[in-house]
Amino acid sequence: MRRRSLAAVAFAVSVGVIAALLTGTATAANDPGAAKANSRWLATKLKPDGTLENPSGGALPDHGLMLDVLFALYASGDGAKAEPIMKFLDDEGHATDYFTWDGLVPGAGYDKVVVGGALAKTLVAAQVSGRDPRNVDGYDLVAETHAAIMRNGPDKGRISDYSKDPERTGAVNNDANSFGQALGVIGLAAAGENDRIAIDRLLTQQCSEGYFRLLFKYIPTNETGDHVTPGGDKVSTCDEGKPLDLSPTDGDATGLGLSALLAARKAGATGLDAPIAKTVSWLKANQTAGGGWGGGASTEAPNTNSTGMIVKALADAGGAEAAVDKGVRYLKSAQANAADSGTKLAGELGAIAYDPASYEAARTSGISGVDTWIRAGAQASLGLSQIGFYSLAKGKTQPPASSVPAPATTTTTITTSVTPPPKPKKAGTSTGVRVRTSTAITTPDTATPAARLGAYLANRLTDGDHVEVTEDGKTYVDYDATADVVLALRALDQQPDSVARASQFLVKPEAVQAYAHGAPYEQGEASYAGPLAKLVLVAEFAKADIAGQLRADLVKLRGVDGKFTDTGSFADADETVERHAWAVLATAADPGPAVELLLSRQCADGTFPKHLDTVECGSGDLAATAAAVTALAARPHTDAAPSTRRPDGWSERRVSAFVSAVGALGVRPTGEGMVTGEGGEPDVALSAAVAAARQTAGFDASGTARSLGELVQPDGGLAKGSAGETDFPTSLAAAQGVAGRSWLNAADSPLSPAIRLPLTEANPSAAPVLAAEQSGSPPSWLIWGLAGLAVLLLLTVLALVFVLRRYTKKKGATP
Repeated sequence: MRRRSLAAVAFAVSVGVIAALLTGTATAANDPGAAKANSRWLATKLKPDGTLENPSGGALPDHGLMLDVLFALYASGDGAKAEPIMKFLDDEGHATDYFTWDGLVPGAGYDKVVVGGALAKTLVAAQVSGRDPRNVDGYDLVAETHAAIMRNGPDKGRISDYSKDPERTGAVNNDANSFGQALGVIGLAAAGENDRIAIDRLLTQQCSEGYFRLLFKYIPTNETGDHVTPGGDKVSTCDEGKPLDLSPTDGDATGLGLSALLAARKAGATGLDAPIAKTVSWLKANQTAGGGWGGGASTEAPNTNSTGMIVKALADAGGAEAAVDKGVRYLKSAQANAADSGTKLAGELGAIAYDPASYEAARTSGISGVDTWIRAGAQASLGLSQIGFYSLAKGKTQPPASSVPAPATTTTTITTSVTPPPKPKKAGTSTGVRVRTSTAITTPDTATPAARLGAYLANRLTDGDHVEVTEDGKTYVDYDATADVVLALRALDQQPDSVARASQFLVKPEAVQAYAHGAPYEQGEASYAGPLAKLVLVAEFAKADIAGQLRADLVKLRGVDGKFTDTGSFADADETVERHAWAVLATAADPGPAVELLLSRQCADGTFPKHLDTVECGSGDLAATAAAVTALAARPHTDAAPSTRRPDGWSERRVSAFVSAVGALGVRPTGEGMVTGEGGEPDVALSAAVAAARQTAGFDASGTARSLGELVQPDGGLAKGSAGETDFPTSLAAAQGVAGRSWLNAADSPLSPAIRLPLTEANPSAAPVLAAEQSGSPPSWLIWGLAGLAVLLLLTVLALVFVLRRYTKKKGATP
């Protein structure tokens, strides 16, 4: 039995799936899962009122950073978590504290002093959050942004800091920069009101190489006109400022500038194709070897903050897929993940450091300067979600029509062992998989079967990190199914962030205690071999430090005879070969007598029985045989190729048993690589198990992968039979078959095959019957069938000879 909920953590939930995949244009490698992980972390840093403390001190919060977080949360599909921010700014009347001076000097008339960049950013935030941009804190932000654009004078076209009150004009310096200019262009474009002089002024900040500078800079001039100050200066173009070192490159300004030009073009502005192409070319040419980009003064080195802004813009522009993909990898290299469960970053899943070096340092020393991590993560997340600013501001957050539909808000029936409180029971009962996510992962119709199945399985994870089941109206965590989903996605090489989150969920102390030790139902000490074995493998895949302790706990359950015996009131008395195989895999570095025990249970035809206590058998169970083959083949991971001779440390008995077991698995599959059940229909789960085990042994499983791939349903799952209804357990079991490989051969696997068939002739255990399968000779099922027929004919002949001899003796006995 599967102890999926023996120590389940029960909590009431409402079932529902909100499908909201957020995409940009021409994305190359967006990672919504990583973006959502970061959003969850960012949301925990907000105070209950939606504010963030200003690191510079003072009574006002850090409004700008709050809006950066808002953009990140909405881009990842977690906008509900950002609602306190807009409630603080709009409903509670604090927006003017940000885009005017009223917050600095309340009640003294300084609400007439407007900060142009802050105003523009608030406009975009209102649009992104779905607020009415024409009524935020009592202001029409669209009209206010137009008004902040100077219509004449030296600052013509600039979205400026200025005073509506002429008496205070002398107290205001126009410190607005390219960030505010770009945000103003984006906000007005989203409002459908492109302001051409603002767009043209932004273009003056682009140098001929393609980059944008950050600051508007004045230079002396002999020109005349209202664009010249009384002192004889004018605002230079980017190229005019270069000889005076006034136009340094700035990755942040360039990324945001590109987003602004794209937004203006989408809103109907013309003449922007060349500037956009020039910007894309410059960014592609200036990406570092590691995949990152730097910002401007003091942030020139590659960092996640700048890289996120740039990746988002390039993904929106299109034509830079390789650079985007490389940038995403750089961002994720600085993100806390499941592998950090045993480090100082435990509990910080999703957080993104300023750069990979800071991430590595934090693994041993913890997060230092959380404000830096928030700033980095808020913009880095945009590069992971990759929805353009214009689309974000327009509220276009639904998946494209070509995407696979999100799972319906119904339950899928599965059969498993659920242990409801207060008295756990072990009988299998019908339960429903519960799914509660804020964003469904979708794939295009053209995606591979593996990608579609991966999305389907990831969508079964409640909150993106665990499987839940229901019984009698109550909800429980299904730890065993969660572990199976992790290994299935590993085999498929899909949804890495779902894998990371679910892995971290499983290796948390409370999950380990529940799944492997029966908390809170066990009254004394208890340990379960099956769960411990799967946890070891999940932890080793994730490189979690807890793997060693889990293995040690598992080894304690192994007796001198090699059998793993559970302890506790709810010990698993149904000791199957599959359960034993999991334990052998988890202790592959030192299996002790467990391998010999497994070998001793092999049946006469090479298969293995379903139950470990079966001492003698003529024929066994294919699923158990597949599990045994995988366990016998495994060794701790090495880059060395599997041996085609007897591996070091292997007995002749083990080699012979392995060869005959693999041969037995080759008897049942059809020419399409499928195993049929009793009713003559293909058995999806068994076909996948057999194919994965044979692939571990070195045989091609592509036939099974093709056949199963054709059975993948529109929602990404597979049906159990001909009924056609998608079935979660069947879909889960099918993963290795659809992948065409065992999880043992997946990337980052802690194990690898020690042996590969066919064996060479130099090995006395070589099996010609297996070699035939790879040499183009008749398949093993035919050879074995012919061999069986030959044996049957031989026995018939011997029987006839025996009868004839008896008859002859009787005739000759009479004198």
